[in-house]
Amino acid sequence: MMFIGDSLSLNQWQSLTCMLHAFLPQSNYTVHREGNLSTFYLPEYEVSLMLSRNAFLVDIVQEKIGTVLKLDYIKNGESWKGYDFLIFNTWHWWLHTGRKQPWDFIESRGKVKKDMDRMAAYREALRTWSKWVDSNVNTTTTQVFFQGISPTHFNGKEWNGTKSTTCTHQIRPATDLTYESDPPPEVTIVKEVLKNMSTPVVLLDITRLSQLRKDGHPSIYTGLKGNDCSHWCLAGVPDTWNEILYAILTSRKT
Repeated sequence: MMFIGDSLSLNQWQSLTCMLHAFLPQSNYTVHREGNLSTFYLPEYEVSLMLSRNAFLVDIVQEKIGTVLKLDYIKNGESWKGYDFLIFNTWHWWLHTGRKQPWDFIESRGKVKKDMDRMAAYREALRTWSKWVDSNVNTTTTQVFFQGISPTHFNGKEWNGTKSTTCTHQIRPATDLTYESDPPPEVTIVKEVLKNMSTPVVLLDITRLSQLRKDGHPSIYTGLKGNDCSHWCLAGVPDTWNEILYAILTSRKT
């Protein structure tokens, strides 16, 4: 099984490795990282859980003008082939600007731009990814998942708090009655792209249940500067994502 995506993919991968280790505490497991690829291996079952760090899925290329995010290219997909399960994810980095933005230019449909509407860019990149999946994945041997959008909790107005309220010091989940926020627009884009694919892709629809967990983030307790209301504590919310994944896998027709 390979997870391909950003730090939220890392969150889910770490959660699943911990859950497996808790179930098999005597396993002679190994954990190895080489470049952007991490592998958790259970030799007793010949099972590998892999994580390929790839924040945008489409290519980022160093060129003379600088670093270019190429919305219409995926040349690194060869390393994604041959697995029983692929779990893709991208969103977290698409709205980053300034020093947190890892590219200088965007190339869209052959034209290089300094920037563009980020939602349009996200949709275009997902369509490129969907074409790659449709052209390269053998569905008789590989099942494809898309990890749904993981929400952040930087704006308390989403759960009837004040705008300045964040996940910091939150000790209880929100409820459906208090959390009035509509699904984020990026969720609509994901569902639209998946609907138009010829390859069946299972959406791990984790957004709503995760929206309620304003209390589940590391916040100011990461040991680093800042307030992390994007990622999740472990044990925590990603364990539920993996329970959903497990339920889907065990309910598959054989």
